[in-house]
Amino acid sequence: MESLAQQLTYSSEQYLFIERKAQYKSEYINGHIFAMAGASRQHNQITFNIAGELRLQLKGGHCVAYVNDMRVKVSQTGLYTYPDVIATCSEPQFEDVNTDTLLNPMVIIEVLSDSTEAYDRGEKFAHYRRVPSLSDYVLVAQNKVRVEHYIRQGEQWLFSELGDLKDRIYLNSIGCELFLREIYDKVGLPDEKKPGRNELA
Repeated sequence: MESLAQQLTYSSEQYLFIERKAQYKSEYINGHIFAMAGASRQHNQITFNIAGELRLQLKGGHCVAYVNDMRVKVSQTGLYTYPDVIATCSEPQFEDVNTDTLLNPMVIIEVLSDSTEAYDRGEKFAHYRRVPSLSDYVLVAQNKVRVEHYIRQGEQWLFSELGDLKDRIYLNSIGCELFLREIYDKVGLPDEKKPGRNELA
């Protein structure tokens, strides 16, 4: 039997009214509101690390980055969601005067978890691809050293995967680069390859 929350449908205006008063975050799509699960320590550390690196590199410029609580609306499909990290070098466009729902992200970064990995790679990315401003979509594993990077090339998306702490990812759309060793700093993964380990001097 469906729960009452699943049976009810809401307009986007009703969702935003409820969401702005709620103590927890929820996504919205097709009239339905879905509560978002809490994040692990590793998830929070990775998000913090990425945000810290972007802040340093964007400091003093016109590009801006946001984490966690900045909602994104995919206007083309009606999805409202909360990416882990977003950035834009365009003038930020918001849905209304509350300036809490961004419409034009250029970079979206999601930290994967067991419960969201399939969604982030599949249906959610299908929504994100409809955002005209989006240039980079990045997926970061939290249980292993692995970063997946999708770059928009016209109507196509170019995919690359990195798995070594010495690797770095280039976000040319916002003029930033992220070293994996910084992304995974203090995360404490069991399979981390520390610089210099098992390498010849």
